Amino acid sequence: VNQVANMTLVSSACDMVSTAYASTKESHPYIRSVCDAAEKGVKSVTEATASCVQPVLTTLEPHVAAASEYASKGLDKLGEKLPLLQKPVEQIISDTKELVSSRVADAKDAVSS
Repeated sequence: VNQVANMTLVSSACDMVSTAYASTKESHPYIRSVCDAAEKGVKSVTEATASCVQPVLTTLEPHVAAASEYASKGLDKLGEKLPLLQKPVEQIISDTKELVSSRVADAKDAVSS
């Protein structure tokens, strides 16, 4: 999970969502109260679940470690094959706009000639 969260694409997308969420809460008082209540509920459920799940996780720890190692290797290979994952969302959007603009310009030139 940490390895996925540290991918540039994922972390920049999370930052964008977090910023939008905070901005929305700040701008709309009714939404803020709903979000605050939801956050408190999630926190309570998380705390209650963590205490119940901990004994199970301790028992499964060797299996989780093996699965984590396997997943880590897979993510490393994925990162090699998809360099897009190492770019921030803003750069991907910008690159896509440039590519589309270039293709449209090429098409215009072809039609006009």
